[in-house]
Amino acid sequence: MYANWASDPEVTRFLTWQPHPNVDATKSLLSDWIQRYEDGGYFNWVMELKETGKAIGNISVVKLKENTETADMGYCMSRAYWGKGLMPEALRAVMDFLFDVVGVNRVAACHDVNNPKSGRVMDKAGMKQEGILRVAGRNNLGICDEVWHAMIRSDRKN
Repeated sequence: MYANWASDPEVTRFLTWQPHPNVDATKSLLSDWIQRYEDGGYFNWVMELKETGKAIGNISVVKLKENTETADMGYCMSRAYWGKGLMPEALRAVMDFLFDVVGVNRVAACHDVNNPKSGRVMDKAGMKQEGILRVAGRNNLGICDEVWHAMIRSDRKN
């Protein structure tokens, strides 16, 4: 994780967390993730390349809103694997899990308006763009406009 994406400032450019300064920071985060699994409402996966088992990214529910049955998603991946269709594939699989197993009714995600490639991931996964919230987010570049995409249960193709 540290070597493949967590320490890369280009990967974290539009994210809300800073690149990890050392492998110990990554180890500490992983330890925290493992502890959070005990509550049963925490969803965070490491993506691995099928052919090699190499960890190449992660995808997670960053906010689960039980009162509206909504999961807000976040994801990132090693630059070496950008543009290969892997993240839309992972996002679709996670959305299927969230709809079919967890029972959510809505899966949503947002991206900085200056990062349209992330929006294309959402579109390829079947989400629909819903709108832009002006100056509603903050990432490593500062305050930004957020472009929101979502899929609701009834949007799914059976």
